[in-house]
Amino acid sequence: MIEKNKKGQGMSISTIILLILGLVILVILILGFVIGWDKIAPWIGGSNNIDTLKNSCGTACSTNSQFDFCSVKRDVKDGTNAKFQATCNDLATRATYTARGYGITPCPDLCPAAA
Repeated sequence: MIEKNKKGQGMSISTIILLILGLVILVILILGFVIGWDKIAPWIGGSNNIDTLKNSCGTACSTNSQFDFCSVKRDVKDGTNAKFQATCNDLATRATYTARGYGITPCPDLCPAAA
């Protein structure tokens, strides 16, 4: 009986899959740093930040941070193509934003009335 000369072991399927996954992740990282994360974010699920705004506005209200709640303009991305800026107070009190159902709760007596 003649045995064939085995010179090495081939790569397993799991090794090949891990190499491909690593390469895909490396390409995404390179693209993110080269062309900017804001251009890649819609492809990886970064198109809605309402929950983050809800939490940060709630924290600003509970800590009585007047500047953060009343003055800091935040980037609002609600899943539509439009991206805009508004303060927590605007999102909580203006009819334009409350009608959209963002769920930002008002913080009474924190923001001075506009003159």
